Amino acid sequence: MSGTAPASTGRTGQGFGRLLVAVYGVLALAAVGRSAYQVATKLEHAPVAYLLSLLAALVYVVATVALARGGRGPHWRAVAWCAVVVEACGVLVVGALSLLEPGWFHEATVWSGFGQGYGYVPLVLPFVGLWWLWHTRPRGDVPATTPARPTEAR
Repeated sequence: MSGTAPASTGRTGQGFGRLLVAVYGVLALAAVGRSAYQVATKLEHAPVAYLLSLLAALVYVVATVALARGGRGPHWRAVAWCAVVVEACGVLVVGALSLLEPGWFHEATVWSGFGQGYGYVPLVLPFVGLWWLWHTRPRGDVPATTPARPTEAR
């Protein structure tokens, strides 16, 4: 498994994790820029959509930092898990609602149409993130096989 961090290290920002952090970072920058402009200039036009985009942007920022720092203490891994789970739920719920009730969203959000405006990256990314967090989870020094217990004398 060359090019990826050993799973036992628990380091989320190494190997493949560097690419994942970079993708999260680019998405965070794009979402922050777009949503900050929308909230600052035309919030009254579509407050739900623009505030949801701002929420998504903040989740991406937190996920980026937490994944980059993951493995440097248990707290960053927990923050990364929370951020990526919120992201997955957000894109699924907002994506479904934006298709079922389009009148609720006068403008597209980052998560509308399951991230269609961002090439569906918002739909795929949290599941890659969850897989990576699971793959890099600390496992300790547990032996692969458990030795047989000696039989008890009666």
